[in-house]
Amino acid sequence: MAENTSIEWCDATFNPWMGCTKVSPGCDHCYAEARLDKRLHTVNWGPGQPRKRTSPNNWREPQRWNAEPFYECLGCGSRGTLDDLDAVDERQCHCGGALKPARRRVFCASLADVFDNAVDPQWREDLFELIAATPNLDWLLLTKRIGNVGNMLPVPFDFERMYPNVWLSATIVNQAEADRDIPKLLATPARMRFLSIEPLLRPVSFEGLFANPSNPADGTNALEEIDWVIVGGESGPHARPMHPDWARSLRDQCAAAGVPFLFKQHGEWTEATLNNVDAARADRFVEQDGMDSTDWTIDRHGPTTAHMVKVGKKSAGRLLDGRTHDEIPEQA
Repeated sequence: MAENTSIEWCDATFNPWMGCTKVSPGCDHCYAEARLDKRLHTVNWGPGQPRKRTSPNNWREPQRWNAEPFYECLGCGSRGTLDDLDAVDERQCHCGGALKPARRRVFCASLADVFDNAVDPQWREDLFELIAATPNLDWLLLTKRIGNVGNMLPVPFDFERMYPNVWLSATIVNQAEADRDIPKLLATPARMRFLSIEPLLRPVSFEGLFANPSNPADGTNALEEIDWVIVGGESGPHARPMHPDWARSLRDQCAAAGVPFLFKQHGEWTEATLNNVDAARADRFVEQDGMDSTDWTIDRHGPTTAHMVKVGKKSAGRLLDGRTHDEIPEQA
């Protein structure tokens, strides 16, 4: 559906169908609903509404990507085809850096959920046939319904052997979802398992969260069994602010466990400082945006009080303590 994407952690997006139902606090301000239902009126959102399968031409796109050589530049970090990179040849990028063959990462179902109960099971079977037929692609499946996975996969089922090019992810936004869903993710023997912690609405800690909840005596922390963690604040017109310490904590937990960490964005809000807004002016921002002061001054959920001001996604940026964090695991 999108051969090139601005999403930092993937190279392309593919939607086998569109439509969904909100099941998490992270769904409250769903961008896909705002676009497809409220603005374009192409899909009706919510329970009992039909999902819309995308066109046969769209379903053929991954086959084309699978057959197309893909590269990463060791100099500038760009990824793409030789044409995308304006490469000199298959060895040298336009920047002069050396090229190496890479696997295209495909985010599947950015406008839906693969494990949605309302989806026709045959569509899901068709999707997994497509995944099996495109071994040169890494398929990133993010779901807010990780508990459905075991009951919705093809039979006979051996995820790690049959679909080694699948990266399976649970999307979580707070500690309650982490406690509930991370063990379910770890119970699924996928080759690659990661967490999409976006939008981060409350702090998340792995302390006391074990990889094997039925036998915590083995002492393995759940984070040690995770291959990757993506973290980001919420964006959009009604975005809720993210305490920067929540992101810092996850960064530090990942560093201690040796887990790749990618910080996607702060979202629409940034911490108010003398360089951007004083407290008196910030009060007026609260009034203008209709935000409750408890959303603006986040002092109940973080180790320190963060006075937040809405400046927009671009201005808030991706820097965490002055640098970007773009670690991505390599598929074996």
